[in-house]
Order: sequence, then structure tokens, then C-alpha cells
Amino acid sequence: MEKKDLRIVFMGTPEFAVPTLQALVENDYNVVAVVTQPDKPVGRHQTEMQPSEVKKYALDHNLPVLQPVKMKDPEFVEQLRSYQANLQVVVAFRMLPEVVWDMPAYGTFNVHAALLPQYRGAAPINWAVIHGETQTGVTTFFLDHDIDTGRIIMQKPFAIPDTADVEYVYDGLMNLGAEICLETLEKIIAADGHPESIPQEQMIPVGSELHAAPKIFKETCQINWNQPAKQVYDFIRGLSPYPGAWTTLVSPDGKETVLKIFKTNKTGNTTGELGHTAIIDRKPCIKAADELLMIEELQLAGKKRMNGKDFLNGIKNFDNYIIK
Repeated sequence: MEKKDLRIVFMGTPEFAVPTLQALVENDYNVVAVVTQPDKPVGRHQTEMQPSEVKKYALDHNLPVLQPVKMKDPEFVEQLRSYQANLQVVVAFRMLPEVVWDMPAYGTFNVHAALLPQYRGAAPINWAVIHGETQTGVTTFFLDHDIDTGRIIMQKPFAIPDTADVEYVYDGLMNLGAEICLETLEKIIAADGHPESIPQEQMIPVGSELHAAPKIFKETCQINWNQPAKQVYDFIRGLSPYPGAWTTLVSPDGKETVLKIFKTNKTGNTTGELGHTAIIDRKPCIKAADELLMIEELQLAGKKRMNGKDFLNGIKNFDNYIIK
């Protein structure tokens, strides 16, 4: 098989998917159509419609765009079939029904932002950082009936420094995803559409624990200060800069305010009671289960994001506050 024999439908929505689509276009792959989410209403009155980042790129490069509301819609399925793709590539998109993923002769492969079978689910980057992993990566695998369980084609690792937040890992995996997609396509071409792939069950060491990566909601982001400082530290960077870990700050007179925390540092200082506040080196600190965490970047509800020193300039007697 040669590159020109591949007719590819690309499926993706957010910024994370754009470098992979760009890599396909710039390497002269035949992308016959792009499938992305419908435009979303934005603005105060929800009257403006905002296209996805993938749609913007596709239109700029004259690629046909499909935006189904329901993936099983018969009209969409027939329209998709009309492009006669023999391969589909998926990056950061919704779950596909069998009638869609099983349509091409060479199947549908997904670029997933984790080293499967670890971190199956919608938020693998966040959860890898939250759990304090020192390594994650990207995986290409063929879609099947269950989410993120298909046969693995390739994997590429990516190191997570202890100081890295989600933005750092997101950017790294976004570009690594484009690389692994191109290498996966080379394998598919070399194998006439049927590359070697490995069942995920064979990649699970005996007795190992699999971590899931479910979708993150506001409740997920609440900080549990009963944990050791290292776990709280990882939790905060695993949600920074978005959606942001939060806690409730209670003033001496009992007023409660939501406080988002984006960056902390471990102090090694074990003084104070759980959930109590302190000031060290003119920076706010909060006591976790075993030590104080220094708050480097934070945001009070209704205010701008700021560093810890600026925050203290605008609040009196911070060390008399508590965390709820």
C-alpha cells in the first residue's frame, strides 16, 4: 500500500487535536473529511456561535466538515459513508457507535493521551498528574465496543517533572500525539492496512492497579486537606490552570469565600493544625495533614488570579482564617 491509497476521515474537536490534523495535512495525507462537534453558543446572551478549533483549521485548509448532533443519525452515517474512507483517525472526540467506528475497511484508531491500559477515560492528563505519576505518554489503539480498551498499535512515553502542571503535560502530549499518529500511519501503510496490534489484557502486569480517568466536575476539584501535603500538591497541579482546584476560605467573622489554588510549594514545616492558615516569607500557607503548603498562585471568587504576596496585600489577618 502507498500513502495515496489511504482515504482518511479525521475526528476531533479541541485544540489538542489540531496538531495531529495539521500533521496529516502537511505530510500530504488524503484527509477526505473532518468530523467535529457542532458550534457552541457563547457570549452573555448565548447568541454567537463558536466553532471548534478543529473546524477552524479544517475550513482554513478547505477540508469538508461534518458536525453531527447524534453520531447514529442515519443522514450523518450515510453522509460519512459517501466519503468512502478506508481509515478513520480520532483525537479528543466523543465516544463513537459501532456503525461509525466499524465503517472503514482498515478500522478506526484513536490517539489517547495516556499509556493505556492506564488512565482510560475522558481526563487522562489531569488524573496522571493528580496521582503523582512521573511518566505518562500517548497511545494509538483500534476502537472497539468498550471505551479505550481496543488493541494497542503504538505507545510513546513522556516524562512528568514534579513541578509540572496540566498545561505543561497537555502541550507535550498534544505534540507527541501528532508524532505517534504519523508513525502509526506508516505502520498501517507498511502492513497493507493491518498492522500488528496487542490486546490490552496482555499489557497489564499481574497484581497491578489500573487507574481510571473519568470526566472531571466541579465537585471533583474540591481540595481534601486531610491528605498529606504531597497528595494535595499533586492534586492542585493536576487541575491547574483549568478547571482549577478549590477550597472554602472562612474569615474570622465566619464569612465564606471560594478560593481557587493554582500553584503551591511544600514547606517541610509541620507546625499548626489541619486546615489552619499561616504566613511564611510573606506568603500564605495552609496546613495539610502533615505539613504546611505555601500558596504561590491563587484566585478569590470574583477576583483576578494573583501571586501569594499580592493576595496578602489585600487581605488582613490571613493567619486567623481557616479552611473548610
